[in-house]
Amino acid sequence: MINAFLFDFGQTLVDSSDGFREAEKIAETRIFSELGLESWSEFLAEYRRLRKDYQAQSNFSRATLWHDLYDHFGRESDRESLIEMELEYWDVVKSNTRPFPETFMVLEQLSSNYRLGMITNTQGQQSSDTHRMSLFPELEEFFEAIVVAGQDDIPPKPDPAPFQFCLNSMNISPGEAIYVGDDWRIDICGAADVGLQPIWIKHHLVSCTWPNVETRVPVITNLEQLLELAFW
Repeated sequence: MINAFLFDFGQTLVDSSDGFREAEKIAETRIFSELGLESWSEFLAEYRRLRKDYQAQSNFSRATLWHDLYDHFGRESDRESLIEMELEYWDVVKSNTRPFPETFMVLEQLSSNYRLGMITNTQGQQSSDTHRMSLFPELEEFFEAIVVAGQDDIPPKPDPAPFQFCLNSMNISPGEAIYVGDDWRIDICGAADVGLQPIWIKHHLVSCTWPNVETRVPVITNLEQLLELAFW
């Protein structure tokens, strides 16, 4: 019997895609200029390769990524400057983060029948105070448990620990909960490995190249479709 819905945050309950694109554009332009390179295509290819490697390791520290980028091109980097740049990066993301139009309505309806929890990765922020969910206290109020994986000695998703930590906090078993997330590896595979029943949200408002995988996992394109599924 399903007693709880657990959610990811970014691109699941809120849309930060424009913020990430803008923040990446600013970072790329600034670093390319500081490196003094001639080939933009060579720089961008290396940056994207490193970023992909970091994402595969669930390491979302931009400052560390940028340090490795400087190192690759044989340039010195200033740690304090990179940390400051990372804070500015997240300010851009946060200022361009908005809940999906249906988010509050869906959470309101689900909360009348189910317990709600959230499991999100810290993505390299320096403290929980800087996580962009703090911009939406009215959203946080829906959740009985909120786990920010990647801080407080809790490893980031897809490690099973944050999923299990949330389940333990709510005193429920994996078979009692649905997990809704947007990232195939981090959310869907991570949740399934713990025994949760995943639902993959590929929101129609998010501009994204989704992984092309064959799966029996239910796929939705907006949160309102959760209300149409047979869990009531």
